[in-house]
This record gives sequence, structure tokens and C-alpha cells, in this order.
Amino acid sequence: MSAKAAHRGFSLGGFLFVIIIVALLAVLGMKVVPTVIEYAAIKKAIVTAKNAGTTPREIQDSFEKQRTTAYIDSVTGKDLEIVKTGDGYDVSVAYQKKIELVGPASLVLDYEASTAPGSAGKSVQ
Repeated sequence: MSAKAAHRGFSLGGFLFVIIIVALLAVLGMKVVPTVIEYAAIKKAIVTAKNAGTTPREIQDSFEKQRTTAYIDSVTGKDLEIVKTGDGYDVSVAYQKKIELVGPASLVLDYEASTAPGSAGKSVQ
């Protein structure tokens, strides 16, 4: 067995590279996770508002009440798109969150939520 074959593992440079990548991913996660939590709160709030109101104004007012208690800052009741359907109303909202990264680099998340069956999603650009 040669001496070179016995030495395996990370070098100091490789270890530092891995640590830097893990740290960058952790920082990115700490910036993205709050927006995902807020998105989930918005989805829940529009469903509750739809069920609580019988007119567009009542739906907006119900959403505003939930907005203050659920720490929703990205959307207001005026941002809701309320469409009359045969069963009542469908409520939807679309918005963007821009997360500053380093210098001119940023991450833009497009969020969409709707009470209509089969239409809700999130895309990242």
C-alpha cells in the first residue's frame, strides 16, 4: 500500500468551500422561509374571508381583520381580486416578494393564491 493511497478526505480548502456553500444556503433559507410562511397565512386568510363574507366588501373586511393578526404585510384587502361565480365568490391574489441578496443581485418570488378549485401556486424567477 502506498503512502498516497492512505490519505483520503477533505483538504482544508475543500472543507472551507463546503462550509461557505452551506452558510450561503442557510442565509438564503433564512430570507426565503418567512415569505413562504406569509404566503401560507395569506392562502388561509383568503379562504376564511371567502367563507365569512357574502359581499366583496365583507370579504375585504374579513381579510383585513385576519391580516392584522396573522402578520401579513405584503397584501391588503384592496389587493384581493374578488370574482362572482355561481356558488358565490372566488378570491385570488398575486404579488411579488423581492429579496435582496448581495449588491445588485436579488431573488424575486412570484406568489399566487386563489380559492378557485385547482388554481394556486408559487413560482421562483
